[in-house]
Amino acid sequence: MDLGLKDARVVVTGGASNIGRGIVHGYAAEGSRVLICDIDGDQAEKVRAEALERGAAAAEVAAADLTVPGAADEAVGVAVERWGGVDVLVNNAGWSVPGFLAADTDRDKWQRTVEVNFFTAIAATQAVLAPMKEQGHGSVVFVASEAAFGQIRQGVYGATKAAVVALARTTAREHGRHGIRSNIVCPGLVVPEGPEAVGTKSLWAVGQDNVFDGKQIDYLLKDTPLRRLTEAADVANAVLWLSSDRAARQVTGQLFSVSGGYTMP
Repeated sequence: MDLGLKDARVVVTGGASNIGRGIVHGYAAEGSRVLICDIDGDQAEKVRAEALERGAAAAEVAAADLTVPGAADEAVGVAVERWGGVDVLVNNAGWSVPGFLAADTDRDKWQRTVEVNFFTAIAATQAVLAPMKEQGHGSVVFVASEAAFGQIRQGVYGATKAAVVALARTTAREHGRHGIRSNIVCPGLVVPEGPEAVGTKSLWAVGQDNVFDGKQIDYLLKDTPLRRLTEAADVANAVLWLSSDRAARQVTGQLFSVSGGYTMP
């Protein structure tokens, strides 16, 4: 099915590593114009080159820390200046350090988790609302997590992702009358496909076993009906479908799990 995303003006936050990189690749294959917004400028430039190789009509980088006030407005402003507007925002920026709730007592880490996962989504969404309202259409896709429903070692992280779900649905209710759709994708665990898929500032830069080791993955797969891990491309396919006004024009405020059935919200 032609999703009608050729030349679409797309902003992807956290677009340089793992899931975000996969999402950028997905839009590139559709011939979209993609702005890769990421704190890791070097990795973002690599993904920009990959996007152009995969067929993106255009690709730009906004190297920025979206937790800084005003940074999201500046990043979105790059897309508006280059392309005259924004058709799609993918709120993918995220960060977590797994830990059991009783031992996860570092308030600075809590604050960083909230800022990266939740504040960036607020700021980026607010930044695109004006141009989307002006043009009379737009799609915002929020990448949340299965942890939003309560998962072991993901207490604070999961709470921020639950907040993202509420934010997305409020956006859908408040701005549907402006032609703006808002939906949520909740991925299962996505392990980077290789070293080229992560930059030095990715949460996976510390090594896979320090984030999710083999025993933990085996435990997770036992409760996954499809018995396989989610890949970045799986998430990208769901994001692209939801962002397409041709394929999903009557879909807003909805949550989709892409986890092999690990959760069924």
